[in-house]
Amino acid sequence: MNCMNRLKSEEEEEYWNSSKCKAFTFEDDDQLSQLKESKRAVNSLRDFVDDDDDEQGKYSWTGEPVGSITWSIKETASSSRSTAEVRNLESTKGQNGNASYPFSRQASTYSISSLFKGRSKSGSFQALSDSILDTTARSFAPELRKPKGEYQVLIFLKRTLSREILFRELEYRQVALRHFMHFLKEVGEQQLLLDLLRFLERTDELALTKYREQLSIQNAEERRDFLKTKCLGLPFSAEDGVHVQDHYTLLERQIIIEANDKHVEASGHDEIFRKHPRKTSILFMPLVTTLFYSCLYHYTEGEGTFSSPANLRKTFKIPEKLFVLTALAARAKLKDWHTVDTLLTTKNWLGYAKKRAPIGFHRVVEILQRNGAPVQVLQDYVQLVEDVDIRLTLATKYKCHNVVIDTYKDLKDRHQLMVYRCKVDRNSPEEEKIDILLKNTQIRWKN
Repeated sequence: MNCMNRLKSEEEEEYWNSSKCKAFTFEDDDQLSQLKESKRAVNSLRDFVDDDDDEQGKYSWTGEPVGSITWSIKETASSSRSTAEVRNLESTKGQNGNASYPFSRQASTYSISSLFKGRSKSGSFQALSDSILDTTARSFAPELRKPKGEYQVLIFLKRTLSREILFRELEYRQVALRHFMHFLKEVGEQQLLLDLLRFLERTDELALTKYREQLSIQNAEERRDFLKTKCLGLPFSAEDGVHVQDHYTLLERQIIIEANDKHVEASGHDEIFRKHPRKTSILFMPLVTTLFYSCLYHYTEGEGTFSSPANLRKTFKIPEKLFVLTALAARAKLKDWHTVDTLLTTKNWLGYAKKRAPIGFHRVVEILQRNGAPVQVLQDYVQLVEDVDIRLTLATKYKCHNVVIDTYKDLKDRHQLMVYRCKVDRNSPEEEKIDILLKNTQIRWKN
């Protein structure tokens, strides 16, 4: 390896010593203004728009979605030879009669070094991002006025510069830096991206980028081990560090639950798995999905087991509203109305029981109705909706007649009660109840 690096270094040294073009420098303006473009330097500009070389071929541009960075590079390459070279060739012929250069030196506003210094040959100063993005400026390749040309430039710089020099120049040009980082993410050059973030001392972003690598690991045990050995010690922020720890803990639980439930389901001994077969594995599922699964298959288990809802709630500090909403949806799916009633019943310190819904009883009614709850169950919760208008709307929509009748009675709205009488069945218990109320002289009707 050392021998190869030494040979490469000697070849690069020989090129710069034999070239008519001076080496790039980044210190002062005098060196920039004195820079002479040789024939080799001018011809090398074709590398910006050609993608015939092996370096670009390895990125597998074929099949990329239209509009992506790689698609843009391919599009640039396909049009560069038929547009840029011909146009510049004709321009060269018209000016000096010499057709040996595919690009005219006079037509080039920026030298290669201007990509680093951000200066044009005329001496005006611009940031690297401006020289790339400026659609009005004349550049050495017309395609570079478009966004897709920016990535061609970055690819060229990546191929020709050492990492240290490239990173140092990108550090001061944030627009180009963002484009380069996006490019590395799209083509999957993870290690180079990590090296760049490490150079920039972006510890949080470095940690998150490393953490994302676990998404490509399909085996649950391997992903768990990756999280434990490669991610838990990364320099996350305090908040992100907690999330990563929770992710590891959750996956560890899921592996245990999956192995156990798969065995129990295969044995056929558990009634819940016979009546409601599992549709998919619990592995890699989000926390809320895991909680829902646990409320379906393990609701009655004690807090001491990893698979119990109570254990998940305590371990991951799940808020009360989220827990009630998830548990309610799971038990309603099983049409376990008794458990639903227990879930929404609380006792005060005197031992009195009362219904309580942190998510609101209107949402309870909607969830129960979607899962086919009978009217007798629905009306118990519709009548607990505090807002009168919402209560009447829900009761009317789901035909909870007794709730509507009682509400109009409490409102002392005789007129609306008479109107509603026309909506119930003739000779039904509801019609009889309305007639009794209308004849009651003890009620002080407001109309």
